[in-house]
Amino acid sequence: MDRRSIPIELLESVLMEPQQVIEQLDGKKVYQSQMDLGGGKIYLLRTIVIEFAVYALMITAYRTKKIGKYWRES
Repeated sequence: MDRRSIPIELLESVLMEPQQVIEQLDGKKVYQSQMDLGGGKIYLLRTIVIEFAVYALMITAYRTKKIGKYWRES
């Protein structure tokens, strides 16, 4: 998060109230939301998570401009 300049508050908001949750074939889940991360540009903030019975383990988090590549229309 520090290396990618992602504020903890934004990451917490994606984890608590993601706009989308995508299940992967390997059991991991991708929590993602579109956000303005400054400068008026919209980015997709994605976190890869493994959910266990009692807790969840965040593997990685990153932002991308390639919203169309990852966003799923419902």
